Amino acid sequence: MLVPLSWLREYVDIPISTPKLAERLTLAGLEEASLTNTGDSWEEDKIVVGQVAAVLPHPDADRLVLVDVAHESSQGAGEQPLQRVVTGAPNLFQYKDQSLSAGSLPILKVAFAREGALLVDAYSDKVPRPHRSLKTATIRVIDARGMVCSVV
Repeated sequence: MLVPLSWLREYVDIPISTPKLAERLTLAGLEEASLTNTGDSWEEDKIVVGQVAAVLPHPDADRLVLVDVAHESSQGAGEQPLQRVVTGAPNLFQYKDQSLSAGSLPILKVAFAREGALLVDAYSDKVPRPHRSLKTATIRVIDARGMVCSVV
């Protein structure tokens, strides 16, 4: 019987990775014949959910903003370091000059890719599109060690 993991998650909270869940189910006496991923997979420690703490104007560009993103550190332990990144995401421009600490910014969750994350190269003409590793970049004099992928 094929059971999508999304169905199981509708009924129970699953705080572990899919391979660990399959192992635990097998140890409990339920046979798992195979795991099939649909779509691209990602490294869960490299692409995480972050919270926007501030959106600031870029000092050297009108079409870019600086975004401070709080996210769990790769070491875990609930630590929420701030990472400043540069983005041209138009849906964040409306929040320019706003911050959580000032109480002017609503709670915004984002998909945040850390340095080293493998992302699909959206600008490639190759089919299928290749993956590229996210590297530190200096964008108009500001170092960015991550990327805001989307606002959730």
